[in-house]
Amino acid sequence: MHIPSAPTADIALLTFDEALERSGRSDRYDTGRWLYVPDFYADYRYILGTRGARPLICIGINPSTAEPGNLDPTLKSVERIAAHNGFDSFIMFNVYAQRATRPEDMEREMNRLLHRENMAAFAYVLAHSGPAPAVWAAWGNIIETRDYLKECLLDMIGLGRRYGAVWYTAGARSKKGHPHHPLYLKKDSGLDPFDAAAYCENCL
Repeated sequence: MHIPSAPTADIALLTFDEALERSGRSDRYDTGRWLYVPDFYADYRYILGTRGARPLICIGINPSTAEPGNLDPTLKSVERIAAHNGFDSFIMFNVYAQRATRPEDMEREMNRLLHRENMAAFAYVLAHSGPAPAVWAAWGNIIETRDYLKECLLDMIGLGRRYGAVWYTAGARSKKGHPHHPLYLKKDSGLDPFDAAAYCENCL
């Protein structure tokens, strides 16, 4: 369980570039296998995943407790779905980078600095995921937890368009049209095309 220690505006945040430059030096995990930014446990996380030429980029709402070699049930499901669908790696990314196990513990107001750096991290992931990066929409109804999450997601979809991202979902949509969260999927779930622009128009 992770409960934020303070609003992210009140803590010292590394920019994504600073966090990326410092990552990969730890002896606490296999840095040849894992991409973890920042590579220490904090109240925020930009990226957690494995290194490969063709990753599946999974988009959740916000990070919880997972770290390299210590995945939570959601990340274990992401890892299985990526492997089942022919990807050689996975990246767990989030609409908002504040770490909180319970979405209701997320801060009430968006920290625009944190959002800006999270978008820099998303651009990095897209740019290093080959042509037509595969992006799995997997945030569920949690997108409705905070109003600012919709603005963050719209920025992500715009970035995806610039990098030629191809969006997918897995499993049935919710009654409100939101894509399914990974935690409750079958191990052999396949991916289906997802029209991110239409989703924005109809569900956000």
